Amino acid sequence: MVPSRRTLLRSAAAAGLTAVAGCAALPSFGTDDAGPEYTLTADRIDASPVEHALYEPDEDDPLFGAPARTALDSILPDGRYTTYGYESLPAGAYVRHDGIYYRTESVVTGRERMTRPLVRVEEVAEESVPEDAVLVDDLDRPSARVVKILHANAQTDGESGSADLLRGEAYVLRRPAELESRLASDDFDGRVVTMTESDTWAYRVRVTRRPILETAYTALAIEVADSESAFREVVFGSRIDAELAPGDLAGDAREVLERCLSRGRHAETAPLSPGFDAVLEALGVDTVETAATGRLLWYDGELYRYGLYVDEGE
Repeated sequence: MVPSRRTLLRSAAAAGLTAVAGCAALPSFGTDDAGPEYTLTADRIDASPVEHALYEPDEDDPLFGAPARTALDSILPDGRYTTYGYESLPAGAYVRHDGIYYRTESVVTGRERMTRPLVRVEEVAEESVPEDAVLVDDLDRPSARVVKILHANAQTDGESGSADLLRGEAYVLRRPAELESRLASDDFDGRVVTMTESDTWAYRVRVTRRPILETAYTALAIEVADSESAFREVVFGSRIDAELAPGDLAGDAREVLERCLSRGRHAETAPLSPGFDAVLEALGVDTVETAATGRLLWYDGELYRYGLYVDEGE
């Protein structure tokens, strides 16, 4: 078996101590330096694996939930639903319809040129903010979201986490709620929006309309199981990252894992204890370099979400 990075780390540390012990006349360098800290986190999920795996759009969310609901109603059990420039459903979502379980998929089915509203912003100096400026939080949610995305893009010179939502420096209004929002109205072009009540971070909104070539995404549903028991096997095969029972672990490893599950976290500084090392290997995170999050564990009849964070220190 190929040794894990932690096993190698412990071996190297032991070899280094042996070498120092054999050369007592040489000075010791860095022996007090702490190694990386490994933090395992875990949260119990109050749902069965089957129920947790099922996707249900938020009926009260007009921006994302409503289009998803429309798409599901169109594709279940064997229909198709096409949108342009955006995907109506998350790919790989599991849904249930009349006792049958499906997995949603989205495929590109072409392109079409369509006229879309494009929103840009220009920074406005605080002393130039007009009295009729609109506070961003007073806008409807779809409009406020777009302005906040453009604000983040402006303040980070295009390096924000939402930069991939933009077409150059513009946000394209595509979703039904966006096309019905205040931003899309004919009278909003040229209005000033402020991010705070003190008029700091103010922007003049520019809305233009032009034809752009939009990718067509077609959603469909693929049947994966015809009973709950069959679907449970699908879930365990595709969503559960680790499936363990108390008897699968040695005593020290079981103690570490159950302590983590009860307290929500367990942290150690390298070199790690054999029990913790065994837990990380059993959870499939023993080779993680920096972080792994959102993983699912089925242990002793309970479902948990777990993650590992590695802090190398200074």
